[in-house]
Amino acid sequence: MMSKTSDADLLREMIGVAAQRLMELEVEGLIGAGYGEKSAERLVQRNGYRDRDWETRAGTVELRIRWAAPKREGRS
Repeated sequence: MMSKTSDADLLREMIGVAAQRLMELEVEGLIGAGYGEKSAERLVQRNGYRDRDWETRAGTVELRIRWAAPKREGRS
């Protein structure tokens, strides 16, 4: 039988994974290309992460939020 602590840990982990995936999909839409994908229509590029704690009813979820910056000339 799982304890309430391990249930809460699992729930926080699931929330974190889902939030990270949704943010990556949003960045892919903004950029116009998937991670590592080349695209002539691409207007911005990935430029690192910033860390943020997200307080939920299940507890604190640690997120890595992707930065996107305008594409420099000569890069694809």
